[in-house]
Amino acid sequence: MKTQVNKQIVGTWFNAIWGETYAPEVINQLAAPNMVMQYPIHGRHVGPEAIKAMLDRLREAFPDLKFWVIGDIIAEGDYVFGRWEGGGTHTGPEFKDLPAGKLPENSGKKIHFTGMTIFKIVDGKIVEEIGEEDALKAALQLGVVNIF
Repeated sequence: MKTQVNKQIVGTWFNAIWGETYAPEVINQLAAPNMVMQYPIHGRHVGPEAIKAMLDRLREAFPDLKFWVIGDIIAEGDYVFGRWEGGGTHTGPEFKDLPAGKLPENSGKKIHFTGMTIFKIVDGKIVEEIGEEDALKAALQLGVVNIF
């Protein structure tokens, strides 16, 4: 029963945060006060306000951003794991929230990549969202790194 509830929590979060329609109010509903969100591209953010601020900047820069689950969502105890893919087009303001480089306003750069995320749920709240994405592919597509 707990694993099914945890999968539902993650499904609600994923659709509201990473899906086609951004619903930031879900952050306050489902994030624990000390929630950690960490991805190579986005860095580490702690707490709902820091997470929301990062996501707001990302969604403003990439208004059409959309990710979707691929394959099965797997749950065991407090943990939920899933794979995803998606992307968007940078048509918003200058974007500096990258580990290397920045994008000028309305660069028109498109990204499409995949990743995996592990969520930890405690007492119905998300305490961790730790992900690994194809950051190199995204950075190459954005033109902020060049390996050739």
